[in-house]
Amino acid sequence: MHMNAALLMGNPCDEEEDDLALLCCQGTEGEMLLLSRAPDEDEVELVWDEQAIGVRGLKVTLGAERLWVELPADAEAPFSAAVIRVNLADALADLDEAQAALEVILDGTGTLVRE
Repeated sequence: MHMNAALLMGNPCDEEEDDLALLCCQGTEGEMLLLSRAPDEDEVELVWDEQAIGVRGLKVTLGAERLWVELPADAEAPFSAAVIRVNLADALADLDEAQAALEVILDGTGTLVRE
């Protein structure tokens, strides 16, 4: 699973959406990756091109040029052991906001690696 990102945005606490932590990435060809987590949830909601799952055990790597989301082997199909690779080289992105959102989203449910 791969996309070239046009836009990457994050919000660690959307007050209008009941304090939902959200990371959204839109691709140059209209595809979308969304990671979100409500404060009272113990799973991350992952949406990739209109397919949604609840998942724990994600490993997310964030760098200036890439965002990788590695899913565990026990994730629902078609996401089992998948890696979503997002090229951020040409994206409009606020990496500090993205990192802040990912820290909240993954707290106790996954791992964040910052390059």
